[in-house]
Amino acid sequence: MALGSEQRRAERKPRIEGLFAGRQVEAALDLLHLMDMAWHDCYGPRELEVPPAVLDDVLLLAEGDLAALIVVAREAVIDFRDVRVAADARRATGR
Repeated sequence: MALGSEQRRAERKPRIEGLFAGRQVEAALDLLHLMDMAWHDCYGPRELEVPPAVLDDVLLLAEGDLAALIVVAREAVIDFRDVRVAADARRATGR
């Protein structure tokens, strides 16, 4: 079932609050909304949002840093496989 952007934002908010500093939460959520729109443009029409596994990889690599989130989100939309490889390496090393 497709979710609306506001519902997706509300569902993501607790997770983002746990990862980003208070003042950055809304900006991070805004960026994820833009990422969803870019994802839909690149991979649509059925892909309405970033897949959960890709979002997990992006948030892992961003490490709670808004500037890093911007870079990694862009990379994921361009080619999520590169982000997957980097996230898998991070998980393997525990770093």
